[in-house]
Amino acid sequence: MGHRVESLERSVWSIYSHCVLSGSALRECLTSYSSSYILDLTCSDLLLQPIIIVSSPMYGVSEAQQQGAQVLRRSTFTISCSIQPQYPGGSFQLNFTSSKSAHNYTQPAVNHPAHFLFPAAESAHQGSYSCVYHLYVFNHTFSSESRLISLTVLDPTPLIIKAVVLPLALLLVNIALYVYCKANRGQMPCRQKNTELDHYTLGVPAAEEEEGAQGAE
Repeated sequence: MGHRVESLERSVWSIYSHCVLSGSALRECLTSYSSSYILDLTCSDLLLQPIIIVSSPMYGVSEAQQQGAQVLRRSTFTISCSIQPQYPGGSFQLNFTSSKSAHNYTQPAVNHPAHFLFPAAESAHQGSYSCVYHLYVFNHTFSSESRLISLTVLDPTPLIIKAVVLPLALLLVNIALYVYCKANRGQMPCRQKNTELDHYTLGVPAAEEEEGAQGAE
């Protein structure tokens, strides 16, 4: 920060310090007038860091973190960019990079968030994403970038096998045992097998129990 005096007057901005200290927005504490006294002021961290979140029906919500986010192939997912309210307006640019390509998408920041919807996840969507908030204020464009979040697209086949095929196979085995036992009703094999199964479930083999019973006699 420094100041200087020029020979000619020009339009400058004046900031009311008491207005800023009261918690009002900076743009509400400015006034313009003509002066030859110039104050050079350098601002840093004018904007806060945006937040990036990935949400999907299967894996819920994932914020930017080391393990990243996961979505199923061909499923819908949304990447949301948001920032705490400081100034009205602005826009979000969603940057995507991978080993094969790079893209960016832009949406206005309506009430400070923006939502980027992807109707069907494919392997081409796998990579790193970040949100960049752009704001034009005081005749300048300011930007702030979020942390990176990595997105992994998973093959749903193993999950389908676990959720459908294995329970179906277990059901078929149970049905086959039921039909076999019903066909041999009145005979001992099914009942004896069930009895032995119960003993082994308790951790005591059937043969040992029979020997124990004979010893008691």
